[in-house]
Amino acid sequence: MNAASTDVGTPLLELRDLSVSYRTTEGALPAVRGVDLTVRAGEVVGVAGESGCGKSTLATTVLRLQPRDAAVTGEVLLAGADVLTMGWGDLRAARWADASIVFQGALHSLNPVRRVGDQVAEPITLHEPTVGEDEVTARVRDLLEQVGLPEGSARRYPHQLSGGQRQRVMIAMALACRPKLIIADEPTTALDVMVQAQILDLLAQLVRDLDLGMVLISHDLSVLADVCDRVAVMYAGRVVEFGAADDVFGDALHPYARALSRAFPRIGDPAARYAPAGLAGDPPDLRSLPHGCSFAPRCPLAIDRCRDAEPPLAPHATGSDGNPRLAACIRAGEQW
Repeated sequence: MNAASTDVGTPLLELRDLSVSYRTTEGALPAVRGVDLTVRAGEVVGVAGESGCGKSTLATTVLRLQPRDAAVTGEVLLAGADVLTMGWGDLRAARWADASIVFQGALHSLNPVRRVGDQVAEPITLHEPTVGEDEVTARVRDLLEQVGLPEGSARRYPHQLSGGQRQRVMIAMALACRPKLIIADEPTTALDVMVQAQILDLLAQLVRDLDLGMVLISHDLSVLADVCDRVAVMYAGRVVEFGAADDVFGDALHPYARALSRAFPRIGDPAARYAPAGLAGDPPDLRSLPHGCSFAPRCPLAIDRCRDAEPPLAPHATGSDGNPRLAACIRAGEQW
């Protein structure tokens, strides 16, 4: 079932039954398994989950950045065109111009021996060769101003900027060719809490002002609840819950999504403050997934039926946004 089939508006990105597996010496590793997702202009869709659940693989597959040993099936429709079947020329044009990615760890993503302004200018000169040097310089200045960097930042090297400033440079680079879709993969992981809030506010403002679509990936549900319109929670390569961000964070249907939500205490809520954080056990080995629900070995609500077959992602309630709330759990409709 398509997670956004009830939404209105123009889809910027559609993932249809997307599966990605990697070849390893111990057999195939299914990193993403049958994911459906739609992103439209003017909205932020979050993707949450523990390390190894498939979030980053999902992000890189949007622009076909996965390694050579990856096997991909399904469809990745970017503005209606399937990225997986594009020729190299069309794919090169789609990167930066139709969609771009903000990676985590800006210090490692930026070239340490090139000035910031030159790095922001590079995608413009490569994808828009007819643009003159003066216009490129003006656009770089406007981009850096748009992301809140002080005048003169273009002449600096990455090591001369703070962590938050470097992340703003990455966002400016992502916006350089005026794409309509931004993929932000853990963009605030290495930042302190105050700078994280500033970057998240900046991303949300850019979506509103430029009518962008954004996929925001994070392990932190509380971050996604503040910024996103809708959230997909992934476990063992699958989406196990999908719905409005407030619903998923505040009243999750799937036990795994609820455990993620409770891992982050809410200020002013004594019950959340004193509740034990974390989740017992570890995610399963994707090369040898358990029979039935992949979360059953860690689930406090698991019953015998959970091990019979993997539950489909299906509607179990109506969300606060009026759309169906989806969960891959046979007990999702019960009161816990």
